[in-house]
Amino acid sequence: MDEAITHLKVPIRFEERDVCLGPDGSVAHVTRVFRMLSGRWKLPILFRLFAEPSLRSSQLLRDIPGISQKMLTQHLRALEEDGLIEREDFGEQPPRVEYRLTEQGRDLMPVLMSVRLFSQRHPEGQEKQRR
Repeated sequence: MDEAITHLKVPIRFEERDVCLGPDGSVAHVTRVFRMLSGRWKLPILFRLFAEPSLRSSQLLRDIPGISQKMLTQHLRALEEDGLIEREDFGEQPPRVEYRLTEQGRDLMPVLMSVRLFSQRHPEGQEKQRR
C-alpha cells in the first residue's frame, strides 16, 4: 500500500519528512497548540483576557455566560500550566487574585485572530456547497 504524501503539500521548503511528521515536526507543534486550546472555555477566557489587561476570576465568571466556577478554575489552571496566562495573588484578605496573558499568550493572539478571519471568509455551510 502506498504511503500518503500529504505532508509534501505543506508550504514549507522541501526537506526530510521529519520536518512535518517527526517528533519535532510541524504536526507535533500544531497538535501541541491545539491541545493547549482544547476545552470549551479556554478560547473565551483567552479572548476576554486579550481585551482587558488583567481580570479577577469573579469578573471572568460574569463576562463568560454559562461557565461554572469549577470549570473556570480548571481552565484557568490549565492555561496557567501551559504558560498562556499568569496568576497574581496579592496576598490580601479577602483574597485578591488577578489573571493576565503572558507574553506567550499574547504571541498566540495574532494566530487566533487569523483563525477568526479565516472563519469569516469561509462561513459555515460553504464547505458543503463546494463538494
